[in-house]
Amino acid sequence: MNRGLLLLATLCVVSPMASAFFEDFDTDTTSMWTVLKSGNNANNIATFNYDYSQLGIDSANGSGGTTRGLRLQTNIAGGVLSGLSVSPNGQSFTTDFVMTASVWLNYVGPLGPGGSGSTQLGVMGWGTAGTTAQWLGNSLAQRDSVFFGTTLDGGSASDYRAYSNNAAGLTSYVAGSPVYAAPGGAINNSASYYTTAFAPVSAPSAQLSLFPSQSGTTDAGETAFKWRTWRVEKSGNNLSYSIDNLLIATVDLTTVTTAAAQNILIGMADTNGSSTTGDPHGLNTMIVDNVRVQVVPEPGSMAALGLGVAALLRRRRK
Repeated sequence: MNRGLLLLATLCVVSPMASAFFEDFDTDTTSMWTVLKSGNNANNIATFNYDYSQLGIDSANGSGGTTRGLRLQTNIAGGVLSGLSVSPNGQSFTTDFVMTASVWLNYVGPLGPGGSGSTQLGVMGWGTAGTTAQWLGNSLAQRDSVFFGTTLDGGSASDYRAYSNNAAGLTSYVAGSPVYAAPGGAINNSASYYTTAFAPVSAPSAQLSLFPSQSGTTDAGETAFKWRTWRVEKSGNNLSYSIDNLLIATVDLTTVTTAAAQNILIGMADTNGSSTTGDPHGLNTMIVDNVRVQVVPEPGSMAALGLGVAALLRRRRK
């Protein structure tokens, strides 16, 4: 095959998505991330390169058997509403992209109703400068991103949430908002949109043997105690959030303000001021593995590549 045809064939099979960022936390990359806490609250903790098998959790999908990840914990002793977010240093994603991560939400049992302080929120989003914590309690002036969240235990009236600086006050977009994909804008885990997608599950047997409190099963519509694929996608003026391919919410970016840097974020926050002192083993937690951002090449770059192939083929014909 001549070089022109080879290049053309390569162009046809190359994925239109290019990997721009990947982190599997298999080494300690603490220095490569910025950790931001509400009020610098020491009761919010990010642990990089954490061995999550200590909580009886098996290797995440695509991890090849390794069990290292990012562990987030919030309001572990403080007794005040608080949260934290982390962003990778020096990253900015200004074109269309897809961000995915393996996410495990965990809470102190019994499963279903949950135990001490188990109604907390795991979040993921985009648009921040990475200089202020992005969490549900920060002021609108500090909220420079769009982020989405899911409660650990389905213990809130608002289990699926979307936040921006254009939502109603400091709250998330409320139930019934058109940003939510569920019929009628439902955001409680009991809605059939969620119960159909997320069946009840038990805690992993290893966790149950380590921690007897982890009895029972989750309520339908909860996403905890199973590795889930979270996806945040920017496509044109829309930013969307899905879990295991179920669309949760989409925010129109023309209605919000994001930072110029437009970095990604992962975070966790409590939904109330009750601390989790009744959770001595830290079972109320969010584990994250295999964070990947793939960017969509701008149309101009693909067109230029196509023109280059055409020119090469013309030269070969001479």
